[in-house]
Amino acid sequence: MAQLFTPAATTLFRVVIVLTGLGLVGAGVTAYLWARADSTWNVGKPAPQPVPFRHDLHAGQLSIDCRYCHSTVERAADAGMPSAQTCMSCHSQVWVGASVLDPVRSSFTLGQPIRWTSVHRLPEYAYFHHAAHVTKGVACETCHGRVDQMAETVKTETLSMGWCLDCHRDPVPNLRPREAVFAMGYEPHGDELPEDVREFYREASRRLTSCNTCHR
Repeated sequence: MAQLFTPAATTLFRVVIVLTGLGLVGAGVTAYLWARADSTWNVGKPAPQPVPFRHDLHAGQLSIDCRYCHSTVERAADAGMPSAQTCMSCHSQVWVGASVLDPVRSSFTLGQPIRWTSVHRLPEYAYFHHAAHVTKGVACETCHGRVDQMAETVKTETLSMGWCLDCHRDPVPNLRPREAVFAMGYEPHGDELPEDVREFYREASRRLTSCNTCHR
């Protein structure tokens, strides 16, 4: 009986099988790396804002407390964004004629909110409560980075599910005394926490990693 395929065709078929397998493995590796790349999560990418607000000037050089602009961070799920009234409390006297502040002045005059672009917005299916974290000793810079050094506000962490779970499994190294929560450049203290606090979080780790803690 005559052969259906020539030796060359058999060799080609084997090469195709091998290349297909390698291609699938390569695609899997690429997808894995892509899902974990900072660029995928927009880390380091500034978002367009209606006003070129500089944290390095306000929070850095002028040492304005985070709570002055993010006024609900200690009592609500949302930290709050600065209103035109908040901005104008200073800018009615400072940079009065600056054109970059036209959107702020218009917002103040018309009584309309400034439409800030969120840099750290989480998906709708992820529940996050600022006050629950801040009042327990989780600092602003733990999630937002050194905003006091940023001319443009950018993400410094992915805020991915895996990143959040890493902290929820062992939050103690990221906890601070309440008076240091809004400080920038603070060194994590870890062992300085009382043992009863450490034990509390060891016991709470199962609840903190439960699905319905963040997905409600």
